[in-house]
Amino acid sequence: MRLYSRSAGSGTPVVLLHAFPFSSAMWQAQREGLARACTVITPDLRGFGGSPLGDDAPSLDVMADDVARLLDREGIERAVVGGQSMGGYVTMAFCRRHADRLLGVILADTKAAADPAPARENRERIAAAVLRDGPAILVDEVLPPQLGATTARRRPMVSGRVRGLVQSAPPPAVAWAQRAMAARPDSFDTLRALTAPALVIVGDEDELSPRADAEAMAEAVPDGRLAVIPEAGHLSAMENPEAFNHAVADFVRSLP
Repeated sequence: MRLYSRSAGSGTPVVLLHAFPFSSAMWQAQREGLARACTVITPDLRGFGGSPLGDDAPSLDVMADDVARLLDREGIERAVVGGQSMGGYVTMAFCRRHADRLLGVILADTKAAADPAPARENRERIAAAVLRDGPAILVDEVLPPQLGATTARRRPMVSGRVRGLVQSAPPPAVAWAQRAMAARPDSFDTLRALTAPALVIVGDEDELSPRADAEAMAEAVPDGRLAVIPEAGHLSAMENPEAFNHAVADFVRSLP
């Protein structure tokens, strides 16, 4: 499995893993805004963007191993690894399986807890609907809660871009990723065992992964830090990229 990836900048390598059901296209503002602070590496997770889906069973561990192989190909021994939403789930799987390769961790608008049964059932319902009917259910059900109230009210360009990315998501990848996320374990023990510093980011209008979840994750990490992004929802990197980039740049500069 070779993940398609886009990179920019120089210095400390920072791998950013995209949210569901997007691609590395969501990180455009990070590649542009963080290039002077670090090397920004933004892969398309399997099945999305330019990366093939492959024939492995749905698993976040498989996705985490894809990222480790990407680092191998780039000749990078250790990196800051982070992600938003689904990308955060993959990051926590990477922490379990490749902790020795971490310079730092970024967890943005994500959760360490496993899905309860109703959430797992809903993921399977959406996976089946997407395979049967295409991405309409993503636009109707998945997209609306992703954006904060400020973005929905004042940022039509961001809302339109997010909608376009959702509509272009490949149904097989959407279903595969939903099933991988549904099967994920609780990751609080993983966070408590981290020896690398972690930055937990949350949009102050995020209703899917609210501030209380972010605070719990930051408290679980021995060297955990919290950054709250104003006027942003679940896609804080796209909704308020200036504040998001500032938090990431400060975190990278603080690393030994």
